Amino acid sequence: MYSGYNYKVLKINLSNETTEIENITPTFVRKFLGGNGFGVKLLYDAIKPETDPLSEENSVVIAVGPANGTIMPGAAMTAFMTKSPLTGLFIDSYMGGHFATEIKNAGYDAILISGKLSKPKFLVIENDTVNFCDAQDLWGLETSKTQQKIKERLQNTEFQVACIGPAGENLVKYASIISDTRAAGRGGLGAVFGSKKLKAIAIRGDRDIYVAQPARVLEYVQKAFEEMKKHPGLGKNVPLFGSTGSIDGNNSLGILGTRNWQREVFDDAWMISGNNLLKRGLRVGHKSCASCMARSAIFFKANEGEYSGTISRGPEYETLYSYGSVLENNNPDSIIAADRLSDELGIDTMSTGLVIAWVMECFEKGILTSRDTDGLEVTFGKHEILLDMIKKIAYRDGIGDVLAEGTRIASRIIGKGSEDFAIHVKGLELAGHTARGLKGMGLGYAVATRGGSHQDIRPEVERSGKLDRQVIEGKSEHVMKSERMCTIGDSLILCRRHSEPYFGPYLSEKYVEVINILTGFDLDLEELNMIADRIYTLERMFNCREGITRKDDILPPRFMREPIPDGPSKGMYMKMEELNVMLDEFYSLRGWDLKTGIPTEAKMRTLGIN
Repeated sequence: MYSGYNYKVLKINLSNETTEIENITPTFVRKFLGGNGFGVKLLYDAIKPETDPLSEENSVVIAVGPANGTIMPGAAMTAFMTKSPLTGLFIDSYMGGHFATEIKNAGYDAILISGKLSKPKFLVIENDTVNFCDAQDLWGLETSKTQQKIKERLQNTEFQVACIGPAGENLVKYASIISDTRAAGRGGLGAVFGSKKLKAIAIRGDRDIYVAQPARVLEYVQKAFEEMKKHPGLGKNVPLFGSTGSIDGNNSLGILGTRNWQREVFDDAWMISGNNLLKRGLRVGHKSCASCMARSAIFFKANEGEYSGTISRGPEYETLYSYGSVLENNNPDSIIAADRLSDELGIDTMSTGLVIAWVMECFEKGILTSRDTDGLEVTFGKHEILLDMIKKIAYRDGIGDVLAEGTRIASRIIGKGSEDFAIHVKGLELAGHTARGLKGMGLGYAVATRGGSHQDIRPEVERSGKLDRQVIEGKSEHVMKSERMCTIGDSLILCRRHSEPYFGPYLSEKYVEVINILTGFDLDLEELNMIADRIYTLERMFNCREGITRKDDILPPRFMREPIPDGPSKGMYMKMEELNVMLDEFYSLRGWDLKTGIPTEAKMRTLGIN
């Protein structure tokens, strides 16, 4: 038996309120590693093709990996996976904090939730015991109040609670799951909880966690800590700024999504930058997740106008983009307040911001007016409407009922050409990294199993100039290697804020060493690449089973037709012929059929996937 695992999956059937334990084998853990790998395999086997994501036939997997619960830097992430109500495809979303440690301490590697409750309840998991508790008095509460009341009821603050807010209850298709102030934000996992009438999960355990080589793990962590302290990002900028420093960097390159991506330079970027947040004294503290050396959870407090006094953990870069530059909103206090409100209501800030940006462009083009929004003038730069729009979406109030479906569906409902500026890939609204100014990111978005996510492919290699961002040569291999790194990181599970700057942008012997000393595996880099390819190809097969083919590996029309109009990246866009060349190369490297984008039978056999 390998170390780092409990060899148990807790299976919970909500419909009949029963549980069972499924034992997993050493062969299984070596093939799928943990986290993301466990989740996609369990989910692929658990649900049938064409399952309605909001039906009781859908399932949710919550999984951890061999690093979780150890002192390995960044080993705090919990993987949540389901069939997304937003995209209709596989979705995995990751949450920091301390929830993963308690899953591991309770004795599980994964939790598989199926069925539907007859009335709102929350689960209490304590080691071998699972209780189904009434949550009717919690239904309608915001996330912080929900967590507080559950801990008061249990009379034990050691429980970690993951819950949904009103957005999840109202089946907003990009509702999130919140634990403490951390979010599994993308793809509508909160809506799936809501459809199952599952308000929350509280978990704790007291089982010991064992690693294969404790002395080497301790030595490795001590060395890593000393090296990370000297790292300019991890040791200095991240504890000070979190990810907010990326606003200035991306804007200076002319690749900051602005005005619903009509532009990629925000003239007022300095006002929402990390530097200005610090200069104005908005930073009021920070907090660490389990095993965190980066101390990157920065708290900000608004201190002006109607937002004064609001404290939020964040905003991170992605929220400064989605509630800031992409709306042409230069008011950082409003972004702090919107970030806090989104966490309380349990809604994804990225999708919400892009939906609102789409509405603003509809106003700009005369497709929508204030008559459609209960008198709100939803125009670019108008921060005053932001909180009202978030509430409308979370409660499906008025036009919020349409917007709660996501940009893809909302643009189809409204029509009038608005589909052309709906910024999503496969239904998932785009993250804050350009698809025009970074050609590798463009390909990465197009083929990502999640859709418009920056967590399948990372921007830093191109953004730093290590690869020429304007050329397509070498980008297919770069994307595949970046996907491998992300896949293994999400299976261990390690926070990318630690692993990417310390281990590098691709899989390396550092990953091999960490896995072997944690688990007792004797794998090499070749086998690790094979594990990554097995997991990612199974994600692709999940999506192909839902009808995804090459025709769907495409970018929003704006990025394929409209060159960046001004700034340092002026003139850049993704030509169809460029994307096709990269897709051919990418499919060849992956062993996927060139015409369909479906993994070949030969590749499946090589990877050991039935």
